[in-house]
Amino acid sequence: MIIWVNGAFGSGKTTLVAELRRRMPESLVYDPEQTGFVLRGVVEVPTGDFQDLPLWRSQVAGMAIGLAREYGRPVLVPMTLVDPRYAEEIFGALEAAGVTARHFFLAVTASELEARLDARVLCPDDSERDESARAWCKAQVPRCVAAADELRGGAVLLDGELPTPELADRVMAMLG
Repeated sequence: MIIWVNGAFGSGKTTLVAELRRRMPESLVYDPEQTGFVLRGVVEVPTGDFQDLPLWRSQVAGMAIGLAREYGRPVLVPMTLVDPRYAEEIFGALEAAGVTARHFFLAVTASELEARLDARVLCPDDSERDESARAWCKAQVPRCVAAADELRGGAVLLDGELPTPELADRVMAMLG
């Protein structure tokens, strides 16, 4: 089973996945951003967003499928995925492979996201790079917030402003 935790940058995906991992120690954590970093080191990303690379999307689906099949354990995936076409491509590939995917989206208000991003330090040893990364994340807030209205069927919308333990309780209850 794939448990995909989606939402804007700063919505708490990684924090929630860490709590779910604590509660499901047998689970695996797969961060598709790492796949993007590998691709960015190999090929040019004309738009600056590795999700725009068809190879990223196919590799993400393939890795998730492979992890679920090979290890037979839940795979926790913390990843912002707000383009409906890309979500359809990835989740469609998971379905076609017969892999169960549960999709959770952390809905957080734009003002709260911006506050969280302002408080975040991404590159502690490089203030210029840190500010650039923060600015990029903040520029994505409107499309990420709007994505909550266009979620793929079956996605579960969660109040991302709830405390992490409460969110984890809800996810665990829905997973059975």
